[in-house]
Amino acid sequence: MTFRIRLACVTIITIVANAAGAHGQSAGDVTARLRQVLPADVATRVLAVIEKARSRGLPADALENRALKFAAKGVDANAIEKSVAEQEDRMERVRDVLQTARARKPGDDEIEAGAEAMRKGIDGPKVAALAKDTPADRSLAVPLYVIGSLVDRGFPSDSAVRRVQDKLRTRASDKDIEKMAVDVSSLPTNNGNGNGRGRGAEMGRAIGVTKHPGGGAGNSNGSAGGGPPAGVPGNGGKPAVPPGQGKKPPKPPGKKP
Repeated sequence: MTFRIRLACVTIITIVANAAGAHGQSAGDVTARLRQVLPADVATRVLAVIEKARSRGLPADALENRALKFAAKGVDANAIEKSVAEQEDRMERVRDVLQTARARKPGDDEIEAGAEAMRKGIDGPKVAALAKDTPADRSLAVPLYVIGSLVDRGFPSDSAVRRVQDKLRTRASDKDIEKMAVDVSSLPTNNGNGNGRGRGAEMGRAIGVTKHPGGGAGNSNGSAGGGPPAGVPGNGGKPAVPPGQGKKPPKPPGKKP
């Protein structure tokens, strides 16, 4: 097994494992941090969404970590509030879809993975079909994360779901399914730029976005899972280079340096 595949597999398995409380922060610590990094009114509303998620049995710590991660990356506070509220709504929907399809309560990691898949365009019926097609005692966390990774890579949602379903029907292990996300790193993207570097690592970071609160700005990688909400610049909308301080214009012909 190559180092890249091994690294991706270890990252995914480690993060997908239910590690609630692994970050060692109490609810009070997170509340205090959110009040420090967000304007008071936004922090109050974000905390209300998080508390609603907790009261409904959803993985509220993932929302806490999402807010802290985006705040550390300089995302606009209102965009953070919107992102947290939308993710909570997706969590509710995917929890209901999985519970109906499998007649059992889904795990927190399955809810997080399903919410991320929905965020990337995998609708409820596709999630339900995947759940119904999979043994009830098998976790859907890795399959759902891999589907999201394939969509990130440019695969249409139908194709991404079908590829993972085909693997599940052959009783492929999670490790084999994870490998799909690494294998596509050698394929050109749909826009033909051929930039397939680090897709396995990006998938791991996408999975880890809700598990590592408050990652510094230096950890931003621009991936769909680990970066700011769609359409929001990581620097809060400020220009990367101040006006007039870009590249120097070329010297006129005939002038000596």
